[in-house]
Amino acid sequence: MTTYLIVFASALVLAIGITPLARWLAPHVGLMDRPNARKIHAAPVPRVGGVAIFLAFIAAALVLGERYNFTQFGSILIGATGVSFMGLIDDRWSLRPLVKLLGQVLAALLLYATGVYVGIFRSPIPNLMVTVLWIGYITNAVNLLDNMDGLAGGIAAIAAAFFALMCAFSGQYLVGALSIAVLGACLGFLFYNLNPASIFMGDSGALFLGFTLAAIGIKLRFPDNVTFVTWMVPVLVMGLPIFDTTLVVISRLRRHLNPATTPGTDHVSHRLVATGMSKREAVLTLYVVSFVLGLLAIFVTQASVVEGYLVGGLVAMAGLYSLWRLERPPFFHRSSHKEREEVTEMQSVERGHITADGGH
Repeated sequence: MTTYLIVFASALVLAIGITPLARWLAPHVGLMDRPNARKIHAAPVPRVGGVAIFLAFIAAALVLGERYNFTQFGSILIGATGVSFMGLIDDRWSLRPLVKLLGQVLAALLLYATGVYVGIFRSPIPNLMVTVLWIGYITNAVNLLDNMDGLAGGIAAIAAAFFALMCAFSGQYLVGALSIAVLGACLGFLFYNLNPASIFMGDSGALFLGFTLAAIGIKLRFPDNVTFVTWMVPVLVMGLPIFDTTLVVISRLRRHLNPATTPGTDHVSHRLVATGMSKREAVLTLYVVSFVLGLLAIFVTQASVVEGYLVGGLVAMAGLYSLWRLERPPFFHRSSHKEREEVTEMQSVERGHITADGGH
């Protein structure tokens, strides 16, 4: 508990202290998120908060560095640093989605090579494929979730809190400390990112959080239960980012749009606002959903096979129903012709760079 408190306090204080410095630096280095037709904020906002999150996490995590398996600990930090730096370059100069995806695959391969991988299969090839898929999907899902003030940072904080709690229950205190570092860094950043936000995390922060949480999810172990059940635990904890990305991909494919390069205000948060909710209400609603999924994940850690799959099945059915319902009014109004014109205009300006999904 003392270790947890030290790591949490370090990350929290550093994030609170560094974020204003990053906010001041942003306009001097060209890291401003400027409004346009596909974004919902009205004035330029610094998008360098991810640097503060990254530095706060790294400083807090290094306090425990000598106690970790150095190889695995190092691979997580190197991979997280790589995707964060790549996100920073994207925030400043723009990278093609394929380049970012390639970097994430390389980071996932580094984890696999050092023994941080999904081990639900007996054959190494399926484990490798699932590991790369998990890392890539979660990393990008958190990035896409960064579309409204306080949303990505708050959901990442909730996920990190549940990961830390489950690590404490199972005696994985060092992995739990990594989770606590993420929690502290996110809460410190949220002082400035809640609506109305004075700074955005940008791709540098969202990609970093997604990768780190994905790696922590892989490292979770539950010795009191079988893998046949507990594989669902990190999926439930990260259920909201997974659902949001799945919704966006399906929705854009239905409208004959490229999910990877099409900016849009078609995420869950935007659809809740379309029903009359305020932005704060939409974000708080999604906080509650994520919290409930975390509670279900804790239940699954101790559940029997029947209980675990009953919970998983109910969540899956609720997700499928929500996918169908959110594609209909009042959550979403399809206007293909107008949307294609807007997308074409934005892509010609941004040259394929995803904007609204990483903005606000």
